[in-house]
Amino acid sequence: MSTPPADDRPGPDVPPQWEQLLRQVLGPDADAVLREMSERGGLGALGLTGPDGTPLDLGAMAAAAGLPSDPAALGQVLGQIQRMLAASGDGPVNWDLAHDLARQASVAEGDPSVSAAERREVATAFGVAELWLDTATSLPPAGGPAEAWSRSEWVEHTLGTWRTLAEPVASSVADALAAALATQVPEGLEALGGAGGAEGALAGAGSMMRQLGGAVFGMQVGQAAGTLAREVFGTTDIGLPLTSGRGTALLPRNVATFAEGLDVPADEVRLFLAVREAAHARLFTHVGWLRAHLLGAVQAYARGITIDTDTLEEAVRSIDPTDPTALQEALSGGVFSLGTTPEQQAALARLETALALVEGWVDEVSAAATAPHLPHTAALREMMRRRRAAGGPAEDVFATLVGLELRPRRSRDAAALWARLAADGGPDARDAAWGHPDLLPTADDLDDATAYVARGASPESDVDRAIDEIFRVDEAGTDGPTDGPTDEPGAPSADR
Repeated sequence: MSTPPADDRPGPDVPPQWEQLLRQVLGPDADAVLREMSERGGLGALGLTGPDGTPLDLGAMAAAAGLPSDPAALGQVLGQIQRMLAASGDGPVNWDLAHDLARQASVAEGDPSVSAAERREVATAFGVAELWLDTATSLPPAGGPAEAWSRSEWVEHTLGTWRTLAEPVASSVADALAAALATQVPEGLEALGGAGGAEGALAGAGSMMRQLGGAVFGMQVGQAAGTLAREVFGTTDIGLPLTSGRGTALLPRNVATFAEGLDVPADEVRLFLAVREAAHARLFTHVGWLRAHLLGAVQAYARGITIDTDTLEEAVRSIDPTDPTALQEALSGGVFSLGTTPEQQAALARLETALALVEGWVDEVSAAATAPHLPHTAALREMMRRRRAAGGPAEDVFATLVGLELRPRRSRDAAALWARLAADGGPDARDAAWGHPDLLPTADDLDDATAYVARGASPESDVDRAIDEIFRVDEAGTDGPTDGPTDEPGAPSADR
């Protein structure tokens, strides 16, 4: 580094070895800020003094902040932070970091490529699954490819949906984090904001903390997605559709690992899981509004999140802003008190009910499709129910990032309701309830399936009654009810 002109050097109370570090931190504004410091007499003139009025020792300041006191070591720390921030972008989540961590976590226990034999087994399983489902549901096959994925391929195909789900709440928390940490800028450091003064320093601190917050969320989402990739069987294990296109997929290695601990033949396990995946695919493909309904409920809940800033600011005082791991632990440890508004409660109720209905329908349809063919259907069905109820990394990340869990707590009640509908009116009556979100059973209906079924073979009867009521009002006109339509002069008679 070339030596700056004498009149541009820091004042006498700034050791020369710190000049390079200051220039590294200040970047393009370094010359102007250092010149101002020199003209004002160094750190003391900028207000950076100790209790006795003497200028602060930069080494002591670093040590007090928990940073290396050696300029070279501190420079390495700051360099690492700068490199991380340089890759963070402007979004609320560092998706490059999330992608890298997800890939690393997904292959932590090994991730061999899918063999040709495994692809044939999966394709055969899906072919059989579609034939069995044709007898159990009126919804046709989803179409699209039937694929076998490795764990890292699962990450690549699903990370886009994780982005849709995580960004609304990440944006809210990032803003609150930036505001809280910016208030912790030490008195006197506003001079380092250059021409912008205090506002420049706070803006710079806020920008840096947004980037750090984005990195933290990237670490959390990436770790969760990568861990989930080692456990899932397909694309719909968490109840939400994690891919947007048509098609079905299984992860052969995860299926084989699951089957190893069971007293059930591996090919029977594979067939059962293929039926569940294909049933999900039929539902999400042919019930066009369902995917948007579920993801929209998550986003509506996330957008309404409010942050308890007092709690956050208290926690920030103990966080080392140069340590992303410490920030991640703070986020995971419940630093943010997430308030729940009435709108959020309504969104959460819609989501929980819809997830239970999806899981219950798939549970019931899959059991109906496999029972005539697979001897261990009942045992596998119960095992999947318990697996979903226990939760996993997906539930953990949503509990942290969105404040909700994706466990379909009432899936057994929903399955019983779907079974009752099918017994009363056949599979067509059961599947007709997916015709529109307003036709779906409600949480109250899960409490009393008998009353729901009694209202008609399908909820369409409610709509029919509402339409009839509208026509009766229209026909009544403004003079009150009549026995029938009144013919206007010249108009065709109602009897003609």
